[in-house]
Amino acid sequence: MDFGRLLTAMVTPFDDNLNIDYGRLDTLIEHLISTGTTTLVVSGTTGESPTLTHEEKLALFKYVVERAAGRVKVVAGTSSNSTQASVSLSQAAEAAGVDGLLLVVPYYNKPSQEGMYQHFKAIAESVKIPCILYNIPGRTGVNMTSDTTLRLAEIDNIVATKESSGDFNQISEITSAAPQDFKVYSGDDYLTLPMLSIGAYGIVSVASHVVGSEMTEMIHAFVAGRVEEASALHAKLLPIFQGLFLSTNPTLVKEALNMSGIPVGGVRLPLVAAEPELVEEVGKRLRSIKG
Repeated sequence: MDFGRLLTAMVTPFDDNLNIDYGRLDTLIEHLISTGTTTLVVSGTTGESPTLTHEEKLALFKYVVERAAGRVKVVAGTSSNSTQASVSLSQAAEAAGVDGLLLVVPYYNKPSQEGMYQHFKAIAESVKIPCILYNIPGRTGVNMTSDTTLRLAEIDNIVATKESSGDFNQISEITSAAPQDFKVYSGDDYLTLPMLSIGAYGIVSVASHVVGSEMTEMIHAFVAGRVEEASALHAKLLPIFQGLFLSTNPTLVKEALNMSGIPVGGVRLPLVAAEPELVEEVGKRLRSIKG
Protein backbone atom coordinates (compact mmCIF):
# COMPACT_ATOMS: atom_id res chain seq x y z
CA MET A 1 0.00 0.00 0.00
CA ASP A 2 1.27 3.47 -0.92
CA PHE A 3 0.57 6.08 1.76
CA GLY A 4 1.84 8.82 -0.52
CA ARG A 5 4.62 11.30 0.13
CA LEU A 6 2.98 13.84 2.48
CA LEU A 7 1.58 12.26 5.62
CA THR A 8 0.30 14.67 8.25
CA ALA A 9 0.67 13.84 11.94
CA MET A 10 -2.70 15.39 12.67
CA VAL A 11 -3.42 17.44 15.79
CA THR A 12 -6.45 16.52 17.86
CA PRO A 13 -8.84 19.49 17.99
CA PHE A 14 -10.28 20.29 21.42
CA ASP A 15 -13.14 22.51 22.54
CA ASP A 16 -12.90 25.08 25.32
CA ASN A 17 -13.18 22.31 27.91
CA LEU A 18 -10.41 20.29 26.20
CA ASN A 19 -12.80 17.59 25.01
CA ILE A 20 -12.41 16.34 21.42
CA ASP A 21 -14.27 18.70 19.11
CA TYR A 22 -15.54 16.69 16.16
CA GLY A 23 -16.90 19.72 14.33
CA ARG A 24 -13.45 21.27 14.35
CA LEU A 25 -12.02 17.90 13.34
CA ASP A 26 -14.25 17.91 10.23
CA THR A 27 -12.88 21.31 9.22
CA LEU A 28 -9.29 20.21 9.82
CA ILE A 29 -9.65 17.01 7.79
CA GLU A 30 -11.06 18.92 4.80
CA HIS A 31 -8.31 21.53 5.07
CA LEU A 32 -5.55 18.92 5.12
CA ILE A 33 -6.96 16.98 2.19
CA SER A 34 -7.33 20.17 0.15
CA THR A 35 -3.71 21.19 0.78
CA GLY A 36 -2.01 17.99 -0.32
CA THR A 37 -2.01 15.55 2.60
CA THR A 38 -2.03 11.99 1.28
CA THR A 39 -2.43 10.20 4.63
CA LEU A 40 -3.86 11.35 7.95
CA VAL A 41 -1.92 10.03 10.95
CA VAL A 42 -4.26 9.96 13.94
CA SER A 43 -3.19 9.88 17.59
CA GLY A 44 0.52 10.33 17.11
CA THR A 45 2.61 12.56 19.34
CA THR A 46 1.29 15.64 17.52
CA GLY A 47 -2.22 14.33 18.20
CA GLU A 48 -1.40 14.32 21.94
CA SER A 49 -1.64 10.54 22.18
CA PRO A 50 -0.18 10.43 25.72
CA THR A 51 -3.25 12.26 27.05
CA LEU A 52 -5.93 10.58 24.93
CA THR A 53 -7.79 7.70 26.54
CA HIS A 54 -8.16 4.30 24.88
CA GLU A 55 -11.82 5.11 24.19
CA GLU A 56 -10.99 8.51 22.71
CA LYS A 57 -8.41 6.97 20.38
CA LEU A 58 -10.84 4.39 19.08
CA ALA A 59 -13.53 7.01 18.57
CA LEU A 60 -11.03 9.15 16.64
CA PHE A 61 -9.97 6.23 14.44
CA LYS A 62 -13.57 5.41 13.51
CA TYR A 63 -14.52 9.03 12.92
CA VAL A 64 -11.54 9.92 10.73
CA VAL A 65 -11.96 6.76 8.63
CA GLU A 66 -15.60 7.69 8.04
CA ARG A 67 -14.86 11.32 7.19
CA ALA A 68 -11.88 10.57 4.97
CA ALA A 69 -14.17 8.24 3.02
CA GLY A 70 -11.32 6.75 1.01
CA ARG A 71 -10.08 10.10 -0.30
CA VAL A 72 -6.84 9.72 1.67
CA LYS A 73 -5.39 6.92 3.76
CA VAL A 74 -5.75 6.84 7.54
CA VAL A 75 -2.95 5.59 9.81
CA ALA A 76 -3.48 5.07 13.54
CA GLY A 77 -0.82 5.57 16.19
CA THR A 78 -1.34 2.49 18.34
CA SER A 79 1.89 1.54 20.06
CA SER A 80 3.12 2.34 23.54
CA ASN A 81 5.77 0.90 25.86
CA SER A 82 3.51 -2.07 26.60
CA THR A 83 3.51 -4.70 23.87
CA GLN A 84 0.31 -6.28 25.15
CA ALA A 85 -1.56 -2.96 25.19
CA SER A 86 -0.15 -2.10 21.75
CA VAL A 87 -1.41 -5.38 20.29
CA SER A 88 -4.87 -4.80 21.75
CA LEU A 89 -5.19 -1.24 20.43
CA SER A 90 -3.72 -2.20 17.05
CA GLN A 91 -6.30 -4.94 16.59
CA ALA A 92 -9.08 -2.55 17.59
CA ALA A 93 -7.79 0.06 15.12
CA GLU A 94 -7.74 -2.54 12.36
CA ALA A 95 -11.35 -3.40 13.19
CA ALA A 96 -12.19 0.32 13.01
CA GLY A 97 -11.07 0.34 9.36
CA VAL A 98 -7.76 2.20 9.41
CA ASP A 99 -5.39 1.60 6.50
CA GLY A 100 -2.23 1.21 8.57
CA LEU A 101 -0.51 1.61 11.92
CA LEU A 102 2.27 3.88 13.18
CA LEU A 103 4.36 2.07 15.80
CA VAL A 104 6.77 4.07 17.95
CA VAL A 105 9.83 2.60 19.63
CA PRO A 106 8.91 1.78 23.26
CA TYR A 107 9.77 4.68 25.55
CA TYR A 108 10.92 4.93 29.17
CA ASN A 109 11.56 1.19 29.67
CA LYS A 110 14.57 1.31 27.30
CA PRO A 111 14.36 -2.07 25.53
CA SER A 112 17.35 -3.70 23.87
CA GLN A 113 17.50 -4.00 20.08
CA GLU A 114 16.18 -7.57 20.42
CA GLY A 115 13.39 -6.28 22.65
CA MET A 116 12.43 -3.72 20.01
CA TYR A 117 12.44 -6.40 17.33
CA GLN A 118 10.21 -8.73 19.32
CA HIS A 119 7.86 -5.84 20.27
CA PHE A 120 7.27 -4.77 16.68
CA LYS A 121 7.14 -8.34 15.41
CA ALA A 122 4.40 -9.19 17.91
CA ILE A 123 2.30 -6.18 16.90
CA ALA A 124 2.76 -6.73 13.15
CA GLU A 125 1.86 -10.40 13.42
CA SER A 126 -1.32 -9.56 15.36
CA VAL A 127 -2.84 -7.63 12.41
CA LYS A 128 -3.08 -7.89 8.63
CA ILE A 129 -2.72 -4.20 7.76
CA PRO A 130 0.58 -2.41 6.96
CA CYS A 131 2.76 -1.10 9.79
CA ILE A 132 5.10 1.91 9.81
CA LEU A 133 7.91 1.93 12.38
CA TYR A 134 8.75 5.17 14.18
CA ASN A 135 12.23 5.88 15.55
CA ILE A 136 12.50 9.06 17.60
CA PRO A 137 15.29 8.75 20.17
CA GLY A 138 14.82 12.31 21.42
CA ARG A 139 11.46 11.31 22.90
CA THR A 140 11.90 7.60 23.59
CA GLY A 141 15.37 7.65 25.12
CA VAL A 142 16.63 4.84 22.87
CA ASN A 143 17.64 4.60 19.22
CA MET A 144 16.58 1.76 16.94
CA THR A 145 19.61 0.89 14.85
CA SER A 146 19.63 0.42 11.11
CA ASP A 147 20.31 -3.29 11.61
CA THR A 148 17.12 -3.68 13.67
CA THR A 149 15.09 -1.64 11.18
CA LEU A 150 16.38 -3.73 8.27
CA ARG A 151 15.63 -6.93 10.14
CA LEU A 152 12.06 -5.74 10.77
CA ALA A 153 11.73 -4.71 7.12
CA GLU A 154 11.77 -8.39 6.23
CA ILE A 155 8.39 -8.87 7.95
CA ASP A 156 5.74 -8.76 5.24
CA ASN A 157 3.44 -6.09 6.65
CA ILE A 158 6.15 -3.81 8.05
CA VAL A 159 6.33 -1.53 5.03
CA ALA A 160 8.04 1.69 6.12
CA THR A 161 9.80 3.60 8.85
CA LYS A 162 9.53 7.16 10.09
CA GLU A 163 13.08 8.20 10.98
CA SER A 164 13.54 11.05 13.43
CA SER A 165 17.05 10.15 14.53
CA GLY A 166 18.67 12.84 12.40
CA ASP A 167 21.54 10.40 11.84
CA PHE A 168 22.22 10.46 8.12
CA ASN A 169 24.63 7.54 8.28
CA GLN A 170 21.91 5.42 9.85
CA ILE A 171 19.26 6.66 7.43
CA SER A 172 21.54 6.00 4.44
CA GLU A 173 22.19 2.46 5.66
CA ILE A 174 18.43 1.85 5.72
CA THR A 175 17.65 3.40 2.32
CA SER A 176 20.53 1.57 0.62
CA ALA A 177 19.86 -1.90 2.04
CA ALA A 178 16.09 -2.12 2.63
CA PRO A 179 13.80 -4.14 0.36
CA GLN A 180 12.81 -2.19 -2.74
CA ASP A 181 9.23 -1.62 -1.60
CA PHE A 182 10.19 -0.56 1.96
CA LYS A 183 9.81 3.21 2.33
CA VAL A 184 11.66 5.64 4.57
CA TYR A 185 9.89 8.79 5.74
CA SER A 186 11.46 11.80 7.38
CA GLY A 187 10.04 12.57 10.80
CA ASP A 188 11.35 16.14 10.77
CA ASP A 189 10.02 18.77 8.41
CA TYR A 190 13.34 20.58 8.08
CA LEU A 191 15.00 17.34 6.96
CA THR A 192 12.43 16.49 4.28
CA LEU A 193 14.50 17.61 1.31
CA PRO A 194 17.88 16.39 2.63
CA MET A 195 16.37 12.98 3.36
CA LEU A 196 14.74 12.79 -0.08
CA SER A 197 18.21 13.33 -1.51
CA ILE A 198 19.51 10.14 0.15
CA GLY A 199 16.58 7.95 -0.79
CA ALA A 200 13.70 8.77 1.55
CA TYR A 201 10.22 8.65 0.03
CA GLY A 202 8.39 11.40 1.89
CA ILE A 203 7.59 13.07 5.20
CA VAL A 204 5.34 12.53 8.20
CA SER A 205 4.80 16.21 8.75
CA VAL A 206 3.69 18.72 11.34
CA ALA A 207 4.19 21.84 9.21
CA SER A 208 1.82 20.49 6.54
CA HIS A 209 -1.02 21.69 8.78
CA VAL A 210 -0.23 25.24 7.63
CA VAL A 211 2.07 24.94 4.56
CA GLY A 212 0.85 21.70 3.03
CA SER A 213 0.47 23.10 -0.48
CA GLU A 214 3.99 24.51 -0.42
CA MET A 215 5.42 21.23 0.89
CA THR A 216 3.61 19.29 -1.82
CA GLU A 217 5.13 21.64 -4.39
CA MET A 218 8.62 21.15 -2.92
CA ILE A 219 8.36 17.36 -2.91
CA HIS A 220 6.96 17.22 -6.43
CA ALA A 221 9.70 19.53 -7.70
CA PHE A 222 12.40 17.27 -6.25
CA VAL A 223 10.82 14.07 -7.57
CA ALA A 224 10.53 15.66 -11.02
CA GLY A 225 14.24 16.51 -10.98
CA ARG A 226 13.81 20.23 -10.45
CA VAL A 227 16.30 20.27 -7.60
CA GLU A 228 17.03 24.02 -7.62
CA GLU A 229 13.32 24.79 -7.38
CA ALA A 230 12.94 22.32 -4.53
CA SER A 231 15.94 23.84 -2.75
CA ALA A 232 14.48 27.34 -3.06
CA LEU A 233 11.18 26.15 -1.59
CA HIS A 234 13.04 24.42 1.25
CA ALA A 235 14.85 27.68 2.05
CA LYS A 236 11.55 29.57 2.00
CA LEU A 237 9.84 27.08 4.32
CA LEU A 238 12.75 26.52 6.72
CA PRO A 239 11.77 29.36 9.11
CA ILE A 240 8.33 27.86 9.73
CA PHE A 241 9.74 24.33 9.95
CA GLN A 242 12.00 25.57 12.75
CA GLY A 243 9.52 28.00 14.28
CA LEU A 244 6.84 25.41 14.99
CA PHE A 245 9.28 23.66 17.33
CA LEU A 246 10.34 26.69 19.38
CA SER A 247 8.04 25.21 22.01
CA THR A 248 7.01 21.61 22.68
CA ASN A 249 5.03 20.13 19.81
CA PRO A 250 2.05 20.50 19.21
CA THR A 251 1.60 23.76 21.13
CA LEU A 252 2.74 26.06 18.33
CA VAL A 253 1.21 24.22 15.37
CA LYS A 254 -2.13 24.46 17.16
CA GLU A 255 -1.57 28.20 17.59
CA ALA A 256 -0.62 28.49 13.92
CA LEU A 257 -3.84 26.75 12.90
CA ASN A 258 -5.91 28.91 15.23
CA MET A 259 -4.42 32.11 13.77
CA SER A 260 -4.97 30.73 10.24
CA GLY A 261 -8.72 30.50 10.80
CA ILE A 262 -8.81 26.76 11.48
CA PRO A 263 -9.67 26.55 15.19
CA VAL A 264 -8.29 23.49 17.00
CA GLY A 265 -8.22 24.75 20.59
CA GLY A 266 -5.46 24.35 23.11
CA VAL A 267 -3.38 21.51 24.56
CA ARG A 268 -3.98 19.19 27.49
CA LEU A 269 -1.83 19.14 30.59
CA PRO A 270 1.01 18.52 31.19
CA LEU A 271 1.48 20.65 28.07
CA VAL A 272 0.63 24.32 28.46
CA ALA A 273 0.12 27.17 26.03
CA ALA A 274 3.23 28.58 24.41
CA GLU A 275 4.58 31.95 25.53
CA PRO A 276 2.94 34.90 23.70
CA GLU A 277 6.25 36.01 22.18
CA LEU A 278 6.70 32.57 20.58
CA VAL A 279 3.18 32.63 19.20
CA GLU A 280 3.88 36.08 17.76
CA GLU A 281 7.13 34.85 16.20
CA VAL A 282 5.39 31.91 14.52
CA GLY A 283 2.69 34.22 13.22
CA LYS A 284 5.34 36.52 11.74
CA ARG A 285 7.11 33.61 10.04
CA LEU A 286 3.89 32.22 8.68
CA ARG A 287 2.82 35.58 7.25
CA SER A 288 6.21 35.97 5.53
CA ILE A 289 5.59 32.69 3.67
CA LYS A 290 1.94 33.28 2.88
CA GLY A 291 2.55 36.85 1.82
